[in-house]
Amino acid sequence: MEAAGRRWVGREELEGLCGARLSGASLPGLWTAGALDGLYAPCVAIVGTRAPSDDGRRRARRLAEELAGAGVCVVSGLALGIDGAAHEGALAARAPTIAVLGGGHDHVFPPRHRELATRIAAGGGAVVSPFAPEVVPQPWQFLARNGVIAALADAVVVVEAAARSGALNTAGHAADLGVPVLAFPGDVERPKAAGCNALIRDGATLVRDAADVLSALPALAPAAPQRARASQADDPPPVRRVLAALAEGTREAASLADRVALGPSELSSILGELEATGRIERGSDGYALIR
Repeated sequence: MEAAGRRWVGREELEGLCGARLSGASLPGLWTAGALDGLYAPCVAIVGTRAPSDDGRRRARRLAEELAGAGVCVVSGLALGIDGAAHEGALAARAPTIAVLGGGHDHVFPPRHRELATRIAAGGGAVVSPFAPEVVPQPWQFLARNGVIAALADAVVVVEAAARSGALNTAGHAADLGVPVLAFPGDVERPKAAGCNALIRDGATLVRDAADVLSALPALAPAAPQRARASQADDPPPVRRVLAALAEGTREAASLADRVALGPSELSSILGELEATGRIERGSDGYALIR
């Protein structure tokens, strides 16, 4: 990242932003690119596997967007998968998000997220690191990075994680600091859900959506987001057919066109409108209904 935009923020200034949030953490300061004003708001860390399912990726993005819309600052680790989806969701809500690096700013990792890091800093958020800008990322540093994520958060939400996952390390740091840990449940036979299910078994709060996250934090509960949804009864027949087909499961556009008997142009227009209004989402495996 651009050297001109980086500065060292010491403990005293961080405490002025975070208040009592840092009381139990050993954090002398952070190298920062961007603005830390988001730390004045309630902060929720969203973490998870680097190789999520499409559902997990969509869930992380939607959760972050809805929390950001409710006035929460989303904190995560800029990693591939759940972390990146969380940052993207916050940016989609035009809200600041905080990304914590596992190395210095001269070596943003993963490299493919350099552009995302730039957008975070340019969008009112910040990219921070406990390591000097020239420090090359090493595996042990990501464990330290996880501790910073937990220290900046009022709660940590694990969206999807295997039995061995860096996200569980973040949850462990949070538990040590007295920060609430929340997790989404998953199919007991899916390896990528094993970590979340274990956290819930061991006392983490089970959550299903942003409203559950907010209600688990009494100070935030009044700001729970309300998604305005159109009644299907008000939709034209072609739109109702599309929604009914997607209620059966995720479908690619070609399969959906055959199912609902619509031409490519009309279907594309309907899908675009439904996606823009937050009623459906598009993933690598096709379109899915947002429930």
